[in-house]
Amino acid sequence: MPASKQWAFPESLQPKVGETQFDLARALDAVVLVRSEIPEDGFTADVLGTERSGYGVVIAASGLVLTIGYLITEASQVWLTTNRGAVVAGYPLAYDQATGFGLIHPLGKLDAPHLERGLASDVRIGDSAFVIGHGGLGHALKTRLVDKREFAGYWEYALDEALFTAPAHPQWGGAALLDAQGDLIGIGSLLVEEEVNGESIHVNMFVPIDLLNPILDSMLKTGRSPHPPRPWLGLYAQEQKGRLVVGFLVAGSPAERAGIRVGDVVLGVGDDRSNSLADLFRAIWRVGPAGVEVPLSLARAGSVVRVAVKSVDRNDLLKKPSLQ
Repeated sequence: MPASKQWAFPESLQPKVGETQFDLARALDAVVLVRSEIPEDGFTADVLGTERSGYGVVIAASGLVLTIGYLITEASQVWLTTNRGAVVAGYPLAYDQATGFGLIHPLGKLDAPHLERGLASDVRIGDSAFVIGHGGLGHALKTRLVDKREFAGYWEYALDEALFTAPAHPQWGGAALLDAQGDLIGIGSLLVEEEVNGESIHVNMFVPIDLLNPILDSMLKTGRSPHPPRPWLGLYAQEQKGRLVVGFLVAGSPAERAGIRVGDVVLGVGDDRSNSLADLFRAIWRVGPAGVEVPLSLARAGSVVRVAVKSVDRNDLLKKPSLQ
């Protein structure tokens, strides 16, 4: 688990002091441990758990911490731990579902430096990079960018271009991805499987920091993205042999209420075919903002079934943070 300091990468995989183009010690200290507690009746508790831990990156002199949003979604308590041993309570300030970014405001002095933001768009496939977790040099990894491509997650999430790095590590949620100059270019999301040169390998997916710049001011002021909330159906589909198969329905979700079943094959939105998860999600989002009725075409038992799903704003289902 990220909270443990017992494990460490082999020294051959760690960045070396004096061999980087940036202040490595400062970069290490800018990454904090994030621990959160979520009420048992939280909407995401069953899937994501009630105790979550990962990392966050200090991105401003004020101590503002950027992390991956699933760590703090519905959190009733958040704690930040620095490499120097300080433990500070945090407030889950904002979560943007479109990008996956989350912001934490420390409720005390966070004695940690901050990282400057770079541009993921300036980094090329094959370039060297560094992933930094909390816990010092033993939790830092020399890596490289193996791909930049579209990514879609079954939880109704899609990025036009995500970053993929190797070698991989299973616990990089909220970790910092730095370019060769030590600037922050991505935030760790999850472990996925990728085909590189005909070989299937595990890689880490990072959300590009470029997506933060257009929404940061709004997130700080309102706690939400400036974009209209997207329609959410609660339909978790998977790509199987060129088909989009419903693998899971969120209990009580719009998709379940509309009569969609596990095992249905999603053909598309209306008469427009969807060839991938990303195609499907974008077609749904193009219908309108949250609350719009989404017409889906399904294949079931050899027949085409058409259903109208009254979407909702997923944010309305989540518990909101409160200051006590």
